[in-house]
Amino acid sequence: MLKLFKMVNIYNDQEVELIRESSLLVGKTLAEVAKHVKPGVETLKLDTIAEAFIRDHGAVPGFKGYGGFPYTLCISVNEVVVHGLPSKYVLQEGDIVSVDCGAIKNGMNGDVAYTFAVGEISPEKKQLMQVTKDALYKGIEMAVAGLRTGDIGNAVQTYSESFGYGVVRELIGHGVGRKLHEKPDVPNYGHKGSGSMLKDGMVIAIEPMITLGHHKIWMAKDGTVSTVDKRPAAHYEHDVVIRKGKADILSSYDEIEKVLALNN
Repeated sequence: MLKLFKMVNIYNDQEVELIRESSLLVGKTLAEVAKHVKPGVETLKLDTIAEAFIRDHGAVPGFKGYGGFPYTLCISVNEVVVHGLPSKYVLQEGDIVSVDCGAIKNGMNGDVAYTFAVGEISPEKKQLMQVTKDALYKGIEMAVAGLRTGDIGNAVQTYSESFGYGVVRELIGHGVGRKLHEKPDVPNYGHKGSGSMLKDGMVIAIEPMITLGHHKIWMAKDGTVSTVDKRPAAHYEHDVVIRKGKADILSSYDEIEKVLALNN
């Protein structure tokens, strides 16, 4: 019996623009959420705000109903790495919170994440957030036609570990487009020259998940993933299309960071 291999999707320019539209909408949704990330706010309220914003803009939440997931956002606080569930938990001064969001518009998925500070946070959490975001862009620099996914992972890993941080192994980036999760897998660690070949027109989500302590994680029965040592984690994610010479980032943090600048 022949073994069937899942093919990597190559998107044409028109399709890429549709993915860009969805990705940019997710960034705008996270900017709307950012207005409400403050001490005293229940994380469930953030989820309600995000769902209404996405639907008001002619799209549907990409996560809600995906694999049975019941919410629009994954909201992961402090030691929760990813897949945290919106709840009655009230954000506390000094928390950091990763908000991961997806939206589907015109049949295409956008998938973006950003980690927020709740009020004043410790210098070590602030540095963790900055290094994780910088590691994302180090990875994006390697998202070039002719290189491999291992080049992306190696860039993220080398940079993050130079600060003594842990790089989560079990959770990875992925292709994105017609489906939320497509091939290829995009680990945040690895060796240069290894992994899947990157080709012009491939669209991938690069998403470093970096911990202040050990990289080991555990998964609760509800799917929430946390660090074993209870140290905090940060998470950032962009959607990019592979091009020759330089990747094209389809999502944007601009709207988010405008809101954060006003909040400060």
